[in-house]
Amino acid sequence: MAAHTLLVLAHPRTDSLTAQVAARLHARLKDEGGTVDVLDLYAEGFDPVLRPEDEPDWENREKAYSPEVHAHMDRILAADDIVVVFPVWWFTPPAILKGWIDRVWNYGFAYGRSRPRLAGKRLLWLALMGGTPEEIERLGMTDALGLMLVTGISEFCGLPDAALRVLHGTELSGIPAELRAARVTELLDEAERTLAEELLGATATTAATAIATATTEHTATATATATATATEHTVNEEPAR
Repeated sequence: MAAHTLLVLAHPRTDSLTAQVAARLHARLKDEGGTVDVLDLYAEGFDPVLRPEDEPDWENREKAYSPEVHAHMDRILAADDIVVVFPVWWFTPPAILKGWIDRVWNYGFAYGRSRPRLAGKRLLWLALMGGTPEEIERLGMTDALGLMLVTGISEFCGLPDAALRVLHGTELSGIPAELRAARVTELLDEAERTLAEELLGATATTAATAIATATTEHTATATATATATATEHTVNEEPAR
């Protein structure tokens, strides 16, 4: 039976690189025969502010939270897989994504039970970072995010089959305009390969790699040139993109 995926997007612009990555993953999941529930937190106007009605009650794990939160809980429960696509700003996910976790992944639902309700689901956190792999490693950003998202959230909520993957070099402002399209294509192909590796299995991974190789051969030279001529860039994905 084909999987049902909850695809969560956390970026305010529909033309952002983050949104393009989510769109590519959406298309790939549908091509694989699965169904996809796209949760665009900004487009849906999700309120990330935790208010008393959604505050955990440590003496009542059956607390009835707000209707908005329960609707999101239902969407999570319906999913076999969860894919979260987001930029990294100030070393962390956007506030709207953190607020979604605060309000929806709540006590009595995502944690606080001897048999986790989310057990058996697979979860992929796909982060876009502006810096090079070397910069990101030097700053310890992936380790910090992994501790938060994989250990502190996923595993704590009974989801051991969770992974954090990073798309590096997503800041395009330092790349000459005529070379940016090639870089975007390369990043979208990498995102699709990541999805295949983490969720779609070995056969799908091989197919994705084969498809992407032809494109990569044409874009590698352009990307190398762009990297060599790029101006000082940031490790965060800039909102301007």
